[in-house]
Order: sequence, then C-alpha cells, then structure tokens
Amino acid sequence: MPTNYPRSFSHIGISVPDLDKAVEFYTQTLGWYLIMKPTEIVEDDSAIGEMCSDVFGSNWEHFRIAHLSTGDRVGIELFEFKGQTNPEDNFEYWKTGIFHFSVQDPDVEGLAEKIVVAGGKRRMKEPRYYYPGEKPYRMIYMEDPFGNILEIYSHSYELIYSEGAY
Repeated sequence: MPTNYPRSFSHIGISVPDLDKAVEFYTQTLGWYLIMKPTEIVEDDSAIGEMCSDVFGSNWEHFRIAHLSTGDRVGIELFEFKGQTNPEDNFEYWKTGIFHFSVQDPDVEGLAEKIVVAGGKRRMKEPRYYYPGEKPYRMIYMEDPFGNILEIYSHSYELIYSEGAY
C-alpha cells in the first residue's frame, strides 16, 4: 500500500457562542444538512467523556455539539463551550492555525448577500476576479454571524489553481 497519497477531508470543528443560532445559520444560509441535533456532552467516564478529556484536559465540565454535512459530504462539527465568547476581531491571520474555511457557490454575490442578511458581514466590499478579463473565477471573504471567517469561491479549488501561479 502506498504511503504517500491524498487523504480525503473528513470534517472541521467550528466554535460558536450560540449553537442553536449557528445551526440555523449554517442550515438555512449555507444549506448544510443537520445530521445530529444539538447535544450536550458532559465530563464523565463515558467513552465520549474520556475522549474529550484526552483532548481538552480536565475540568472542561460540558459543551454542546451538533453535526452537519456539506453537499459534498464534508462534516462540520459545531461546538458551544461553557463560557465561550465572541472575540471582537477573530481575524488574526498571522497566527498559526486555521484562519478561514471556504465554500463554493456559482452565485458568489447572492450567497454573500444572504450571509449579510443573516447577520454576517463582508471582509471585502466586492468579489474579486482571479484572472480579470480572462476567466469568471471569483471569490470574496466574509464572516459568519459569530466572527468565523469564510471565503466563497465561484468555481472549484482545483479549477481555479490549475493554471499555476497567478
């Protein structure tokens, strides 16, 4: 069996201060499927409790989680932790870690407007073209209502970058 091959993307975890509002936003605005309704997880000696203690350490007490899925079967775990807050500016792109995730919609402008109407905001005034005058590939950076950064692409990732350098 080869040791170097591309793995599939399974899921991503997103922290939000209000799980119910986040489930509503992501299902209603982005159209993602709710596959496990919001559930409370408590710090105990159950399998999931011990697994979470392995990750979070001790004294995390409890959190709420919901599972969603995108149209292309990528999982989304939404977490609401005890005492969680919305930072004033969640866009510290210069720090190590994930600073955004991206979705694809041929109607970049329409989805951007839906996000704004649902309480999100634009990080850019207008969508930008990757190859102006040559190809219709567009993108825009947005924020969900909770301060998480998301980008909208008009076309698939591999199609946009298949030309090589900009």
